[in-house]
Amino acid sequence: MARRFSAPYQSEPVSSLASWARNLAVFAVVAVVVSVIVVRFDFLEPKPALATFFGGLAIAGLSILFGLAGFAAIWQNGSRGMARILLAFLIDGAILAYPAYLGLQYRKLPSIYDITTDPIDPPRFDTMARLRTGEGTNTAVYAGLYSAEQQRRFYPEIVPVELEISVDRAYAIALQLVHKRKWIVIDERAPQPPRRIGRIEAVARTPIMGFREDVSIRVVSDGDDSRVDMRSASRNFDSDLGSNAARIKKFIDDLNTAADADALKPVKKTPVAPPKAPAKTVKK
Repeated sequence: MARRFSAPYQSEPVSSLASWARNLAVFAVVAVVVSVIVVRFDFLEPKPALATFFGGLAIAGLSILFGLAGFAAIWQNGSRGMARILLAFLIDGAILAYPAYLGLQYRKLPSIYDITTDPIDPPRFDTMARLRTGEGTNTAVYAGLYSAEQQRRFYPEIVPVELEISVDRAYAIALQLVHKRKWIVIDERAPQPPRRIGRIEAVARTPIMGFREDVSIRVVSDGDDSRVDMRSASRNFDSDLGSNAARIKKFIDDLNTAADADALKPVKKTPVAPPKAPAKTVKK
């Protein structure tokens, strides 16, 4: 009869601290995921959902503390549970990595939420103004001189876009880029005589939490060329952590690329019909 092998380690009890570390990590990830779903699908206002989100982060931090205590206990008494601690650390790291990056951004970047290529005369929020009302919502009025100065210091590359194409083509390309990004278009007005000003208002959302950030694009005629100005402003919170500036910079790059490609397109010539031969007269 074969003898069953049993390692002495298998008979040691599992550390309760290790179990607590794993269970807290699982609970933390559930709280974070639920808060993200609540915000993205508009089940609650952002601030209550954020309270749940930060609660999940706090639980993840508590899980790390239990894990460290469990590691010390295992080192001293030889109990089991190291796999549970490592799993907890893996989950906690996945939860805390991106918020830690955002925390660094918050310390490094200015506390502004309204970015534009033209601080002197920024594109307006006309139709969007009625959506930027209520408690805890940033106003549709431009943030002002302080925001402009901070933007000039931290984002000097955000300037108006001069394009060597007509205002109609510039507007069409800008609208196409908006649709490509799946922003929700609230209002679109093509350039019309005599002023030839085109306007686009749309709603963009941040990648993970889905916070709303409103966009206004203005396209004006400059002789045979055109000029495009853009504004992107967070609807909630006093700091955007650089998201609006990043959105405008990427849009400007794509707009310049598309406009250059459009300017290089050969002009289609309408084929000219050959002249008809004169009718022959038959002499009788």
